[in-house]
Amino acid sequence: MATKKQNLSSYDKNTIPNAKDFRFGIVVSEWNNNITDNLFKGAFETLIKHGALPKNITSWNVPGSYELIYGSKKMQERNVDVVIAIGCVIQGETKHFDFVCDAVSQGIKDLNVLHDTPVIFCVLTDDVMQQSIDRSGGIHGNKGVEAAVTAIKMAVLRQNA
Repeated sequence: MATKKQNLSSYDKNTIPNAKDFRFGIVVSEWNNNITDNLFKGAFETLIKHGALPKNITSWNVPGSYELIYGSKKMQERNVDVVIAIGCVIQGETKHFDFVCDAVSQGIKDLNVLHDTPVIFCVLTDDVMQQSIDRSGGIHGNKGVEAAVTAIKMAVLRQNA
């Protein structure tokens, strides 16, 4: 496996713009909250580390990853510069996993195509819980950190485009 024992969340902090002038929305799935809470923490702390003001970060919870689409759409309407959608879907014994993952990825893609406010995809789609643990603050870092870095860069792009 290419990711074995690698922290995939490492980045050059000097290349990240200051986020103090941007407004961020974070929509977090309550399903698998042991994972999504860690992803949120990584995203929030990274935004703050790069200058975002706590008062300029709005967060909402939604019941599951499927609801991230609607929550992100409503968050786009709140005059934010970028939205981060945080969720975790773990493979089970049925096709439900496939339907949810496909719907969420397509829905977030649609929001990016149809609206001016970027939505960052921070939804883990793992085979087993351990993979999600490893990617939410474990040996592979925290995808929430990566989502926050991406959000800052996309807010700058939106501002300058």
